[in-house]
Amino acid sequence: MGQTVTFKRPDGKDCNGYLASPAGGDKAPGVVVIQEWWGLNDQIKGVAERLAALGYRALVPDLYKGKLALDAAEAKHMMTNLNFADAATQDVRGAAQHLKEASAKVGVVGFCMGGALTVLAALYVKEVNACSSWYGFPPEQAGDVKTITVPLQLHLAEKDASFSPDGARALETKLKEGKVPFESYWYDAGHAFGN
Repeated sequence: MGQTVTFKRPDGKDCNGYLASPAGGDKAPGVVVIQEWWGLNDQIKGVAERLAALGYRALVPDLYKGKLALDAAEAKHMMTNLNFADAATQDVRGAAQHLKEASAKVGVVGFCMGGALTVLAALYVKEVNACSSWYGFPPEQAGDVKTITVPLQLHLAEKDASFSPDGARALETKLKEGKVPFESYWYDAGHAFGN
């Protein structure tokens, strides 16, 4: 089972998170796992546990600082009030730096809102070695995705009502223009098909 840990953000503030580790895997590769809009709930802890069972140290930063959303309206409110730039460059980067203390390689995986933050991590968190975004991407004004240098994987839904397929295809076009090392997987599904 995982445990609650506290790690430092680059700005020196504390951030809590949930860390799941494989048996005897103190130096195992690390993965920062980024929550959906619900918060640090049992579902996302389960994702970390599954990664630990596969041999990874998985750390989920608590982006909502202990709060959990119980319904979609509350989740939307909490996501809307989240400072995405701060979450990516401080909480997610701090989690990556924490894992890098023992893990030679660190990746990022995120879902929905966390998928958007994963693309931002690929853009702004220089400590990461690879990123995998599941049905989420940031708005165009969040940064120039053509400048991403780490391998990026996208899992996208043809019938996504939350992140438009047209927006995803525009993202792919920009990544191709920037010669970003990326791969896309499209699914005949709606949003949150991996949950």
